[in-house]
Amino acid sequence: MLDGTEFGRLFESFQHTAFRLETLDLYDVEEEAEEFAAFLAGEAMPPEWSDNPWVRSMTDLGKTVARVHVLTSPLTDYLRYELSAYPGNITAGETIGIIDRAARPVAGLPDHDFWLFDDTDVYRMHYTADGKFIGAEQLPAEATPEYLRYQQIAETHAAPFAEYWRQHRP
Repeated sequence: MLDGTEFGRLFESFQHTAFRLETLDLYDVEEEAEEFAAFLAGEAMPPEWSDNPWVRSMTDLGKTVARVHVLTSPLTDYLRYELSAYPGNITAGETIGIIDRAARPVAGLPDHDFWLFDDTDVYRMHYTADGKFIGAEQLPAEATPEYLRYQQIAETHAAPFAEYWRQHRP
């Protein structure tokens, strides 16, 4: 199991593509606590919300970064916060789709988060019940075809973020 620092290094070493499936309604990220509180208080968000430098550091190298977030409306406070930051990720080059289970359930997806790098390396993400990151488990190579199918299902059924946000923005 990789900790956050070890897992973070993978974003420097992947060659072409990084895909994430997100499934939680809450992520307890210590580094976001102050910003999340400011968001809830209606304060302005930092400049990187308009063009995410972390995403930009990968896309400027010609790498593809994509995610599909599976969620259920109505949105939790945390999801409103997270989705409010997505336009800056998109400006930086990330492709983001949304599957809202309340509007259209999609069968065949796992109930856990994962990252898929270069269509070969799969990492299942582990969290506590309240969304705190525990670690990333690299899955064996024979699991890759299954996770490629999950990616295909997710991307096929996801609404583009901009379309979803126009309809659901609080």
